[in-house]
Amino acid sequence: MRKEKLYWGIAAILALSSCTTHYMVSGVSRTRLLVDKTYDRPLPEEVTTFMSPYKGKVDELMSPVLGKTPTPLVSGRPESPLSNLLSDILVWSGKLYGEKPDFGVYNIGGIRASLAQGDITIGDVFDVAPFENKVCFLTLSGEKVLELMGQIAYRGGEGVSREVRLVITKDNKLVRATIGGKEIDPKASFRVATIDYLSGGNDRMTAFKSCTDLRLITTDDALTRELIMKYIKERTAAGQLVEGAADGRIIVEE
Repeated sequence: MRKEKLYWGIAAILALSSCTTHYMVSGVSRTRLLVDKTYDRPLPEEVTTFMSPYKGKVDELMSPVLGKTPTPLVSGRPESPLSNLLSDILVWSGKLYGEKPDFGVYNIGGIRASLAQGDITIGDVFDVAPFENKVCFLTLSGEKVLELMGQIAYRGGEGVSREVRLVITKDNKLVRATIGGKEIDPKASFRVATIDYLSGGNDRMTAFKSCTDLRLITTDDALTRELIMKYIKERTAAGQLVEGAADGRIIVEE
């Protein structure tokens, strides 16, 4: 159902972009809307007829298969297969821009869908990463990295790359943090791969606001969904499946 809504949404945009109008936006307001089975009822025939040519175009764009995953990839806290994979992809993307990150961070709140076992299509990737976030690279002092890890613990976990190991308490306090198997030296410097949204200190990861040498990749191919697709294509070309696992990067202390 999520994918159907995405397709209809894009179809609507395509339809509206083909029309001319003299209307102008006079104001913007917002409210919370409960989305439940009420909205799953069939569309009126006239709407289906109007949208059908646009739906065909959207299906054509979104249906190509990029690769396969042998297991479902879901996101969640304190760690999960999908959040771990996406963090690893941020680090992987460093080679595309001449960067060598020490670790990566991807916010779980930015992951908007899971990947089902089997084929992964372009539409699936759009479901996972619908926002216009782009990869960026920045430098944090060891002191600020420890602060960041404490903030990740406070949130009950976020996506972190395979170089990171955290131990947190049940009440979301940081017990121990290592990067690359080593204790974090407060006086050292670390290169981090993340997204532009987090580099501004959003999702309560305010340690990012103290970064230096921020390098935001501004080209369209630096969108997170574009990077995810590039990664999947590379794996597929090498005859490999797309895999992710909860492998002990963030452990909740008993």
